[in-house]
Formats: sequence, C-alpha cells, structure tokens
Amino acid sequence: MNRLTTSQGGFDLARFPENPRDPFRAWDAADEYLLRQLEGIDDAAPVDLSGTVVVVGDRWGALTTVLADHAPVQITDSYLAQQATLANLARSGADVDSVRLLSALDAPPERIDVLLVRVPKSLALLEDQLHRLAPAVHAGTVVLATGMVKEIHTSTLKLFERIIGPTRTSLAVKKARLIFCTPDPELIRTPSPWPYRYDLPGDVGIASGRTVTNHAGIFCAERLDVGTRFLLNHLPKRTGPDRVVDLGCGNGVLGTAAALANPEATVTFVDESYLAVASAEATFRDNAGPDAEADFLVGDGLTGVERGSADLVLNNPPFHSHQATTDATARNMFVGARTALRQGGELWVVGNRHLSYHVLLRRIFGNCTTIAGDPKFVVLRAVKR
Repeated sequence: MNRLTTSQGGFDLARFPENPRDPFRAWDAADEYLLRQLEGIDDAAPVDLSGTVVVVGDRWGALTTVLADHAPVQITDSYLAQQATLANLARSGADVDSVRLLSALDAPPERIDVLLVRVPKSLALLEDQLHRLAPAVHAGTVVLATGMVKEIHTSTLKLFERIIGPTRTSLAVKKARLIFCTPDPELIRTPSPWPYRYDLPGDVGIASGRTVTNHAGIFCAERLDVGTRFLLNHLPKRTGPDRVVDLGCGNGVLGTAAALANPEATVTFVDESYLAVASAEATFRDNAGPDAEADFLVGDGLTGVERGSADLVLNNPPFHSHQATTDATARNMFVGARTALRQGGELWVVGNRHLSYHVLLRRIFGNCTTIAGDPKFVVLRAVKR
C-alpha cells in the first residue's frame, strides 16, 4: 500500500487483490497530472465538478477515490478495478454509496458534465467507450483524458477528434500527458463498430471455421492470437461429464472448442473483463447451441468456482498488467486452478517459452509436463495430486 498526497488530502491506496509484496502502486504520474489539472494549474481555473462527473478506465480507483466527494460515476471493464475502488473508498472513509460503479456494458448517464478518461492500452476499447459516451456529452462538457506518453499516440488523438471534437495535448510532465477535447455538437454520431465477428482459420482443430465474437478491448480482438491457436491444436482429448474451466477466457474460443470436442462437458468461462465474458457467451451460444450448458463468471480468477470441482482448466495467462510486465497474474491463476481442481484434475497452459511457466507450475503443483512446443510457445500440463 502507498499514500497518494493531493490538495484534497492523503489517500492510502492499493491494487486488488492486495499483495504486500506487489511493487506497483495503485496510481501513476498520469493520474497525478489529471488531478492537478482539475485543481487548476498553469493559470487555468479549477474545473467545476458540481455536475455529473464520469471517470472512465480508472485502473485501481485512485481518481474515483480522490473525487468521491463529488459523487462520480466510474465506468470500467475491469472487475478487479471495481473491487480495488471499493476497497480504496472504504479505506479513505468515503461514502461508498455516493459513487456509482458501472461496467463497460452498462448504459452511461444520459448527461455528462465532466468526462475524465484514463486512456486504455487498447485503442479499440477507447473507440468503443467514446462512441458509447458521445451522446451524453454536450457543448459545455469538460473532457479531459490522461495517460503516460507511451500510451498516447496520434491514433489516440484522432479518435477523440473524430468522435467527440477538436483535440489537443499538453506538455509532458513526468512522462505523462493530458488530452484536452472540446465537444462538437455538430459531429455526426455513429454507432460503435464493436463487437467484431470473424471466422476462425481452417487449421485449428475442431474450432476451425467457427465464428467468434469479440467486444472491444479483448486481446487480439481482430484475429486469433498465436498462443491460443497453438493450444487449440493440442487440446486434451477427453470424454464424459467433465467440468471444464476456461480461465481468462477472452472471447471463449478455448472453452467453446472443449465443449464441441466433448458435448457431455459443462464449461465455465471466467474472466475479470465484463466485455470478455460477454464475448465468450456470444461465441459459445453461436457455436454450441442455445441449449448447451455453460456458466459465465466475471470475477477474480477462480474465486467464484467451487473448490475441488473442476476436472480440466484451460489457461492462456496474460503477462502484462496494463503497461507492466509481471508473472503475478499467471501465478494467481495457477494457484487458483490448483484449488479449483479435484484430485487428478489437470491444468493445461499455453505460454511464451521464455516465461518459464514450468518453474511456477512445478512449485505450485509439484509436477509439470511439456505437451508440445515450438520455438516460441509451449503447452504445459500440471496435475493435482
């Protein structure tokens, strides 16, 4: 836990799930820059926060917590960000009920007076968010966005310009930058192009040629990522009434392939992204049929799955948390998988060879077998004994 000091006071903030060994803070210089701008810097007047304030993409709740007295509406695609926000609000003594927490799938407020955007890593997610928010923005809306310099590109500015109105950027401060956007009521409003659907290639086993649905922000939203492609060609061959978990499901193609290969299986799709779980449900329903059995959970890994209930867990873990490279997410997923698996149950993982997941798996499970590999990827199996 670290302390963020602002003109509104000091705030003890942490990421979620909280880990005392986590070296990363729950905010960065981009959040600090935006908060200073709201207070009024460089001869600019403070921003009037008396109207409806919407905070989009607040990564760990720092912005929402500092602005809690203004009853902001937070919009995020991340369950973990929502949980971090709730914990940080409670820790600060704020009135949690004064803050509205919405997912990226929820309808935004009908009118927005101050729109604060933390630029996401995914340009597609930003595009979808701006399309959803644009109808609620009016000529007097203050639109401010922030991000680290490496997160803001010409394409980022063009999106704001095309969907909201004229856009400019600030000077960089501590490698962070602000985006100032002036709403143009004369712009022609168009619907979001998301979700995006495409057909899988013909060389990915039982999933070949199937149609997948991707909401904005899903990893490799416009094509099949190479790691998932590799695992699709090396899925375990199983029969019977297995309970299968697609952990970190993304668009759900792994779990859907497992269901197609074994119609007796019941698949649980799990992700911390609301848009990912919605994508997985659409992909599954389009391919497995409306009567096929499956569960769809938004949550923190496998905390919502009954202990000792799973026969097979399929996992293509991320190795980034926003811009930071870390194996913490994979480690939490592997530990959760071991808890959720029954005795004899199996975890199948695909990952970049250089990440050395076999070391983590042997530490957690006491065993690890390499099922397949190429110069870039490996498929690993660990068994709960």
